[in-house]
Amino acid sequence: YKIYYGYLSSFPRYDRYTLGQKCEAVLLEILEAVIVASSVPKQEKLPILKKASIKIDTLRVLFMLGKDLKIIENKQYTVLENYVSEIGKMFGGWIKTTSQL
Repeated sequence: YKIYYGYLSSFPRYDRYTLGQKCEAVLLEILEAVIVASSVPKQEKLPILKKASIKIDTLRVLFMLGKDLKIIENKQYTVLENYVSEIGKMFGGWIKTTSQL
């Protein structure tokens, strides 16, 4: 979120309040899901993690859209995509571990 927030100010004004805010909202929803999933009993984690995983995929698409529309610079996109991929791997592992319980 901190990395994205730093990039948000470089967005054109209109895009900052459309695509920019949507990306920010999805990022915050993912962060919230991490907090909720870490505090609920094991049997309640899986649905929360699966929803968060979908949000991660949504974020990937939004970032790609931003790059394609030239709202997000290629260099910024690469940084964001690397972080999203890493987060996706972490969630995948968490989901796999939770599914086996």
